[in-house]
Amino acid sequence: MPGLAVFPLSGRNGVRAAGEVVLTTRAIWEGVLEQAVREDEDVYYLELSDVTFVDVAGAGALATAAGQLGDGRRFVVRRPPPALRRTLDLLWPDHAGIEVSVS
Repeated sequence: MPGLAVFPLSGRNGVRAAGEVVLTTRAIWEGVLEQAVREDEDVYYLELSDVTFVDVAGAGALATAAGQLGDGRRFVVRRPPPALRRTLDLLWPDHAGIEVSVS
């Protein structure tokens, strides 16, 4: 069964995740996003280089959470899996609350 582990980033506001965002791990993912929305930081980093897959519902949860951020706030999604990049590009292009960084 797939899993999702989440760890605080050192030196930055955000988390590093490892595993998959699918039906069985979605509650963990949504909890991370809800916490990020509650925090009052302009930038919240999601380091996803160790995430192998994010399903469409997980991408939708990210877009929904980003829509709840105040003006000027955003998620910086670092090194997301290809499926998440494609889904965001297709369904939520140019979302002001999501910045994707592949480096």
